[in-house]
Amino acid sequence: MSFTDGVNLTAGAGFADWGGPALGAAFAVLTAAANAAGTVLQRVAARTVPENDAFSLRLVGHLLRNRAWFAGIAVIVLAAVCQAAALTWGSLTLVQPILVAELPLALLFAHAFTRTPMPPGGWRACLLTSCGLALALGAAAPAEGNRPVGGVTWTAAVAVGSASVVLCAGWAVRRPYGKARAVLFGLGSAIAYGLTATLMKSAMAHLEEGGVPALLTALQTYGCVAAGAAALFLLTNAMGSGPLFVSQPALTLGEAAASLVLGAVLFGDQVRTGWWLAPQALGAALTVYGVLLLTRAQPAPRQ
Repeated sequence: MSFTDGVNLTAGAGFADWGGPALGAAFAVLTAAANAAGTVLQRVAARTVPENDAFSLRLVGHLLRNRAWFAGIAVIVLAAVCQAAALTWGSLTLVQPILVAELPLALLFAHAFTRTPMPPGGWRACLLTSCGLALALGAAAPAEGNRPVGGVTWTAAVAVGSASVVLCAGWAVRRPYGKARAVLFGLGSAIAYGLTATLMKSAMAHLEEGGVPALLTALQTYGCVAAGAAALFLLTNAMGSGPLFVSQPALTLGEAAASLVLGAVLFGDQVRTGWWLAPQALGAALTVYGVLLLTRAQPAPRQ
């Protein structure tokens, strides 16, 4: 087994004739919708967990007796399948930004199905955040690289990502229940999901070029499973630590940002430079401002 990539990492190199980036984008939209539904169901399940049992093995016992949690897991598994398909036909820099659609979809699902009141200015802040990120990514026009990734580089990337996840979780457990705790758990989950997507893309490239034996002998496959499990555990804690409108932006936007960084560092993905940096900076500023508005918003009272 090895972390070394000796395969063509250009997404969907062999499957492109079946639809290419268009299918990748379509599956990315389905992934966003499934993730949003799973997030809301996880939030419903997390509300039943006593505060003293959070971030402990007792949390698992509570969740295993919760039907909403099982439904959420089923939807998240479906999302993982859709994401694997999306990363087969589309690049990391195409698929992951589309997943930002999960943010408004999760808020919409929560408002419609759990009667969660929308905080004042919540939709405006959500729109500002999403439009800002869309502007930044549209101006950047990230292009996929095809750089072979060595074992040392993979090890360093996974180590840095894992350390970041541990730091976020460590800071979160020291915070009382509320917005800061939810944001930190959300960021930890976002980084773990970014690692999951990056490892998944590499694993799918191994599957495409070497079949099932190559998939089963690639360390990226098992790293993807481990990172995904950690991300799901942190997501559950994020959902139970504070309001959905706080943890969800940190999760969604953080995952996109982590994936873009990993794509650039590992695979050599590039963005436009020159005067395009101005709208990229504007989009990033709008995104940060929108997230800050969301974290400061207060839930609207129930009617």
